[in-house]
Amino acid sequence: MISSLRIENFALIETALINFNSGFTVITGETGSGKSILLNALNLILGERANFSVIGNLRDKSTVEAELSIRGFGLESFFKENELDYFDSTILRREIYKQGRSRAFINDTPVQLNILKAFSGQLIHIHSQYNTLELKEVDFQLKVLDVLSGTLNERAEFHKELSMFSVSKKHLAKLKTELAEAESKADYNEFQLNELEELNLSLNKFDQIQAELNQVEYADDIRAGFGAIIDNFQNEEGINDKLNVLKGIVSRKADFDKNLKGLIERINVILIESTDISSEAEDYLEKIEVDPKRIKELTASLDTYNRILQKHDKTSQSELICLYNELSDSSFQHGELENEIEQLTKELFSSENNLLELANALHEKRVRSIPEIEKELTQELTELKLENTVLKFELNQQKGFNTYGNSTLEILFSPNIGIDPVAVHEAASGGELSRVMLALQSLMSSKVRLRTIFFDEIDTGVSGDVAQKMGATLKKMGDEMQVIAITHLPQVSAKGGQHLKVIKRVDGDKTKTFVKELSDIDRVEETARLMSGDKINAAALDNARALMQ
Repeated sequence: MISSLRIENFALIETALINFNSGFTVITGETGSGKSILLNALNLILGERANFSVIGNLRDKSTVEAELSIRGFGLESFFKENELDYFDSTILRREIYKQGRSRAFINDTPVQLNILKAFSGQLIHIHSQYNTLELKEVDFQLKVLDVLSGTLNERAEFHKELSMFSVSKKHLAKLKTELAEAESKADYNEFQLNELEELNLSLNKFDQIQAELNQVEYADDIRAGFGAIIDNFQNEEGINDKLNVLKGIVSRKADFDKNLKGLIERINVILIESTDISSEAEDYLEKIEVDPKRIKELTASLDTYNRILQKHDKTSQSELICLYNELSDSSFQHGELENEIEQLTKELFSSENNLLELANALHEKRVRSIPEIEKELTQELTELKLENTVLKFELNQQKGFNTYGNSTLEILFSPNIGIDPVAVHEAASGGELSRVMLALQSLMSSKVRLRTIFFDEIDTGVSGDVAQKMGATLKKMGDEMQVIAITHLPQVSAKGGQHLKVIKRVDGDKTKTFVKELSDIDRVEETARLMSGDKINAAALDNARALMQ
């Protein structure tokens, strides 16, 4: 519940600290006094968008702060999930600045606006006279039915399953798109893969093939090279003969100097090497063969290799091997994609059947609850002086799913006996619509543990005994929860356990709005004012006392 509301520099309020009691609190004030300021301030605490034009002239910011008593509401997990300090008495604060920015706090810890909204929305519900338009909305009507039928848990379970189903369905559509793209490329990828397979990249070494082709293409030059080696080493007057002659000359002189003996040994080494060189040249020369067929094969193989290198903008055999592996993986992933789609399709089929079972069970539970709900609502409406009205929940089952099952609902209303019910927002007058909404809210508050509900002139369009009944209903709701109501009816204000009055007056050269908690004596006078206007006489005061009793 709201323990207090502090407002600073907000519209016509310079500063105000309003303490709220539990039970039923009424707020009154003359038209234009600023009752809506309280509502707008509270909306900031609920995380609504800020209207920066409401910032007063005292400083460059406005502050709204609410103290909430949350003990026993089971909200500890919210604080833990959002890394906030938990206190039984929690402070929510909103600051808005003239520069067009705002800040939100929970227990002095800055939070995102959506966090503030998620938290305060669990504790406070504002119902204005314009909320009767909610009755046009299918989602709101179905929510009312689920609250009254006790199917909120089943509704939440279905919605959770449907959300997961929708995510999986989108994922399946994405996979199918990927598969279609893969299939459109599959033939070309297969063609490229076959081209690379024909190169036999794992066995052929194309640098060696290039070397072999060079050898046969330049066979004559290679022969000439080996021939030159043989001629210069083996012919008369060749290197070998000259080395032998040199060896003989030096050998005859070696006995005279030990250095000559050392040089002879080195000449022997050279002679052995030169003989070996000429011998190897003869061997290589004999092996050289020119096979035109082989030249054609090598040329064709290299042409194909070089063409594919150029086609794929590659420069080496290792890069082509990498490309081959990528194309092979792509082909494998294509199969994996098909398997994943097949498996996900089966899972979605099973999920859809499960959703159908959940939706059917939810629909049946809703159907079974409707007679009792309509009976209870008839009693509530009778207390609100709508004895001959009919309020019906017309529930139908559709093919396929909507957000909360496969039920469609329309709340029908008939104001008088003998008139067929039609859509409630079309059949009910403003006063009737307000009472229907109050009856629904009253019944809903008895089904779920609401914390605080703030009514903004829900009694618009009613008077007399009807207003008396509405006041009684609001007071009864206050026995179970905190109810705060802005009202202009004495019959309603008289039922409040606490009475706040919004006052606007000129102070010097400024117009200011104040909020005052009324004493019992002041309450009598204010209730009398609501009955007779500013000219309060003894009869009005007596009537006010009678109402309050």
